[in-house]
Amino acid sequence: MKLFDYSDAPKAMLTPDTVAMLTSIHEHKGKQELFVEAHADALTTLTEIAKIQSTGASNRIEGINTTDKRLTELVRDKSAPRNRTEQEIAGYRDVLATIHESYDYIRPRPNIILQLHKQLYAFSRSSIGGSYKNADNYIAETDAEGNESVRFRPVPAYLTADAMDRLCAAFIAALEKNEHDALLLIPMFVLDFLCIHPFNDGNGRMSRLLTLLLFYRAGYIVGKYISIEKLIENSKDTYYEVLRAGSAGWHDNKNDCMPFVRYCLGVLEKAYGEFEERVYYLSRRGLSKSDRIKAVIDRKLGKITKAEILATCPDVSKITVERALNALVQEGYIVKIGAGRSTAYGKTDKWE
Repeated sequence: MKLFDYSDAPKAMLTPDTVAMLTSIHEHKGKQELFVEAHADALTTLTEIAKIQSTGASNRIEGINTTDKRLTELVRDKSAPRNRTEQEIAGYRDVLATIHESYDYIRPRPNIILQLHKQLYAFSRSSIGGSYKNADNYIAETDAEGNESVRFRPVPAYLTADAMDRLCAAFIAALEKNEHDALLLIPMFVLDFLCIHPFNDGNGRMSRLLTLLLFYRAGYIVGKYISIEKLIENSKDTYYEVLRAGSAGWHDNKNDCMPFVRYCLGVLEKAYGEFEERVYYLSRRGLSKSDRIKAVIDRKLGKITKAEILATCPDVSKITVERALNALVQEGYIVKIGAGRSTAYGKTDKWE
């Protein structure tokens, strides 16, 4: 039987590299509180964009896609879902909103997780929402030739409720003892949740929602402003690799959760880096948008893409960025490198 023991494993994770990551994130958390107080108005823009990106990215990871226009309309609740895909997107939107608004009052208990899963499927005609799986499931992988094989067999359906009870009890007890950094315990919990795979569907999306919930409850609220799910989507191959590594030997209590923990810490650290960069530019709204774009280019070493500029200045439209880039090219301040999707820009030598 799988034992959920959060007492010893975190100690072994405190390698110099991991401690350095934890220290960095703790420092970012301190700055986060100052940023939130000083730039509340600017952060409204980041929050709206992060909700759209998070909802889109987490669903795309599971193959649930729609157009950017429909995604924006659904997240802003400007339109009712028209099909099954949009029903699942709308459900994710609502769970995300619940977590954003009430995370302090949502403890990671089995009944709460079931309620969140029910909300995830609130727009669906399916009856699976809010219930544990009623049949054994498995996690498959497909090779280069398209052949599917079973990579991992989660907890059987008849043992799922007991496993979830024990998981949540062990995790809450570890948090309350306060012997280990919550940043180590949270990824361990999420990995165990994924290995249990408690639902017929929605396990991946629920794992990412729970990740946000638990980070928020621990005081790391950067996911409100920078999409954690988008960062995971951008590193999806690595995400699946560390899940594969972390689940090996899980049933026999021999798995190594370190790769998954380090991955989650890396995503959180990157989110904070992007957060501070975006707040820097949003707080300089007194500058013209063209000057802000120029400032982004000046602070970037080497080449920069249009997508990177749009990500750094989320309140600036695509057409405004394109016009500014064209003007800077004509001025000779920057040079266009490549074409099509690989297009980038770099400062010319005469401006160095």
